[in-house]
Amino acid sequence: MQAAQTTIDPAEVAKFEAMAAEWWDPNGKFKPLHMLNPCRLDYITSQIAAEFDRDLNDALPFKGLRILDIGCGGGLLSEPMARLGATVVGADAAGGNLPVARIHAEQSGLEIDYRHTSAEALVEAGEQFDAVLNMEVVEHVADPLTFLTACQELLKPGGLHLCSTINRNAKSFAMAIIGAEHIMRWLPKGTHEWNKFITPDELYTLLENSGLSPVDRKGFVFNPILWNWSISAKDLSVNYVTASLKPE
Repeated sequence: MQAAQTTIDPAEVAKFEAMAAEWWDPNGKFKPLHMLNPCRLDYITSQIAAEFDRDLNDALPFKGLRILDIGCGGGLLSEPMARLGATVVGADAAGGNLPVARIHAEQSGLEIDYRHTSAEALVEAGEQFDAVLNMEVVEHVADPLTFLTACQELLKPGGLHLCSTINRNAKSFAMAIIGAEHIMRWLPKGTHEWNKFITPDELYTLLENSGLSPVDRKGFVFNPILWNWSISAKDLSVNYVTASLKPE
């Protein structure tokens, strides 16, 4: 059997493996994700609940749903999905992230299927999911369209794809690279490459070309005065998220 093609970028993988031990340190190199995570989770859970008619006030509202967290890192999104009752597969091309993720899940009493693999390999294995979480990954892959097409193929008909990334403009360069990497030093220099950032219109086109139907997009906006993140229906100038469906 021919090996699955991959959109994994080895240089990008190496960046995140070098930081793997710090995934669960809220003041470490992943501090920006810890700060953003409540905002991301609010969007993710509300979209999944709306699409699959689930009540978030229930004890295990996502029970019976199979969710893929592609580019799962240390499990910052996989663990909340598991706590809500979902059957979760966390996949990452950076194998060094997974021992950290597995240990933390075990300490938290959660069963999560963490795998060192790619989206393309999961497609070749015939995996299928109700929802795919694709958060802050697409700007790190070698071929965004091929990667998104693999994510589409991993969804069951009617499945939900949630994808966040960073816009490409002067403001995102100032905030995501100069601010986060050089001034605040939240991330090591070189974590992001501005020319790999994707505008919302470009991402919508990529999603449509992959076979998905985009249905929503929102911005994640950082307030430096209140020092928090919020969801915006209008401001997609830096961080933003999209929701798409796989046609029935």
